[in-house]
Amino acid sequence: MKTKLYDLAHSRAGDKGNTLTLSLIPYDEADYPRLVEQATAARVQEHLKNVVSGEITRYELPHISALLFVCEKALLTGVTTSLAVDMHGKTLGYALLEMEV
Repeated sequence: MKTKLYDLAHSRAGDKGNTLTLSLIPYDEADYPRLVEQATAARVQEHLKNVVSGEITRYELPHISALLFVCEKALLTGVTTSLAVDMHGKTLGYALLEMEV
């Protein structure tokens, strides 16, 4: 059964320069294997393709049942230099949670 990530997990975000980090943390640890299987770097790259122009690398953190995505070239040169209305990472965390798995 397909569902949106926001039904399974929450996201935290961080930004430094033009690099964004997004964590994906399941509400229930039992859902972690599903996130590992379906929230791949390639799928996240496709989902965020209109925003992230660089590479996305995924790190698995099984001891805390979380995934971390490092997104290069994601913030239109950076929070303090971008002319975008809101290029903070938290906005893109919500965009990630819209992905269907």
